[in-house]
Amino acid sequence: MEKIDIHDGLESTLVILHHRLKGGIEVVRDYDRSLPKVQAYGGELNQVWINLIDNAIDATDGKGTLTIRTARDADRVLVEIGDDGPHPYRAPAPGCFEPFVTTKDVGKGTGLGLDISYRIIVRRHHGDLSVTSSPGDTRFQVRLPLRLPTTTAKK
Repeated sequence: MEKIDIHDGLESTLVILHHRLKGGIEVVRDYDRSLPKVQAYGGELNQVWINLIDNAIDATDGKGTLTIRTARDADRVLVEIGDDGPHPYRAPAPGCFEPFVTTKDVGKGTGLGLDISYRIIVRRHHGDLSVTSSPGDTRFQVRLPLRLPTTTAKK
C-alpha cells in the first residue's frame, strides 16, 4: 500500500496497450490534475486499468474513441473509462462483475477481467465499480476513497 498518482497508472497502462490503440482509436484524456494521491495497491489498480481499457478497445473494434476521465467525487476519486463502440451485442449483462460472465464472442474472453477488477476495487480498496451502457456510450466508473478506513490502513 502506497500513495500513488492515479494518472501515472493510467498513462502506464496506455503505454502497455499502445499496440492495440494504434489501429484507429483516438484516446481522449480529461484529467483533473488537482486530484490528490490516493493510498492504494498500485500494481492492482494497474490491472484494473488494463482490464477496463482492453475491454473498451475490444468494444470499438479498433476504431473509435476511448475516453479516460478523472475527477473528484466528494471524498472519493472518480476514474471513468468510456468508449463509443456499438454495443448492441455486448451491453453489460446482469451480473457482469460475476466470474465467467462475458459479453464477448466465444473464444474472445474468459469472463474474469471484470470480476477481478471488481474484487480489487471493492474488496481491496473499499471503493465502487459500476457501469452504464447504451449503444455508442459505455462507461465504467471506478470510485476510490481518498482515505482508507483506519482498520484497513493498519493491515
